[in-house]
Amino acid sequence: MSATDQQELVRFLEDRFACAQACTDCARVCALRASLADLDGPEDQQQLRRQSIVCAEVCDATCRVLAEQTWQEEAGTRAQVEWCRAVCLETAHVFDRNPDAEEGALACRDCARACTDFLALLR
Repeated sequence: MSATDQQELVRFLEDRFACAQACTDCARVCALRASLADLDGPEDQQQLRRQSIVCAEVCDATCRVLAEQTWQEEAGTRAQVEWCRAVCLETAHVFDRNPDAEEGALACRDCARACTDFLALLR
């Protein structure tokens, strides 16, 4: 393996780890937000709870994919990370409409950014 190949592999692994860490952080914040939402509250609280659960599950699944798959499984990894990015952005918009949900919106946007950075390596 040449020095350039090694550098590319190291960058790939670093960005993969950063994306997985952002997914983990986002899943934690979304799960917490879902647990705090009032089950019998107004529709916006119910939507926030549902979206938080979906985002946490997608981020968790993405983290597992990033931890388990190898460089050769690029198409599947790309699809999962793109899905995660889309769900995180959608969830951030839901958080934006709810008071005291800034931390969730920030975590989702950070995760979407990490997904975007990682996807750039796969193209």
